[in-house]
Amino acid sequence: MNTNQSALSGAVPVTTEPSHGKSKAKLDGHPLMPYLLVAPATLYLIVFQVYPLFQELWLSFTATSLLNSSQSQWIGLENYRELFSDPDFRKSILITLVYTITCVFSAVTLGLLSALLLDSPFFGRGFARAVVTIPWAAPPVAVALVAIWIYNAQYGIFGHILRFFGIQAGTVNWLDSPELALVAVLLTTVWQIFPFASVVLLAALQGVSHEQREAAIIDRADRLSVFKAVVWPTIKPSVMLLALFSTIWSLRRFDLIWLLTQGGPVGSTNTLVIDVYRRAFVNQQLGQAATVGMVGVAIALVVTVIYFRYTANVEKAGER
Repeated sequence: MNTNQSALSGAVPVTTEPSHGKSKAKLDGHPLMPYLLVAPATLYLIVFQVYPLFQELWLSFTATSLLNSSQSQWIGLENYRELFSDPDFRKSILITLVYTITCVFSAVTLGLLSALLLDSPFFGRGFARAVVTIPWAAPPVAVALVAIWIYNAQYGIFGHILRFFGIQAGTVNWLDSPELALVAVLLTTVWQIFPFASVVLLAALQGVSHEQREAAIIDRADRLSVFKAVVWPTIKPSVMLLALFSTIWSLRRFDLIWLLTQGGPVGSTNTLVIDVYRRAFVNQQLGQAATVGMVGVAIALVVTVIYFRYTANVEKAGER
């Protein structure tokens, strides 16, 4: 081996850093990098959320027909005056509030109870957890078709059970009754949505400290005391957030109500979302439909503000 070969064999290889590595390092420390990362999501929200919302707000101040939407007449607050003087619209607001409050309270309560049961050790717990999610996974169309058959007074199993116990309501088709249609819609809705609450709260229960539970049991605390002192403080944020999302989803739920009753009979299940659809595509009045939609947006915003104010007060109280 000659001298040049030995020098080459003993030389330390020189590595050069790729140019893209340097550019990546420069981007990582660039002050505009956070804005660049959120730019796609921001653009999406502006195009598909903010712009349609302002378009709806503008429509609510106009007289616009679906058949000739390019010809709009500015009428100011006339749509709002007509709506709030309409007893049917005030009734739809009341129905929406009743529907939303009942759905949220029932779904969260049943979800919490089922989550506590599924969190306890028993044979077949994994199978039970899977079965509970079936109503939530079922399409609303399938749920509505099954519910229509169940509530049928002549052939439905619901009527047979009520008649077996001597209840007169078993002879009535609930979805055709102005007094019972909303109850039927609520029962169907709660049955479909409570599994989601159960899964969310079951996940929250996994974060409860087993050591604190065992310490409370050793101190001879009963189950209710353990729940109040150990379990509830841990899962309370999840319950509150779940209640907020459930409220917003209930305010905007359309498919299941429309498939079951289409807002009837006699407007007994006519929520704000159903009213928006009917005014826009049945009565062909886009201006009035946009006005109803803005009222729904206002209600959702009020609920959201109340939630964040409540959570902020709770956090301040916890810091003290």
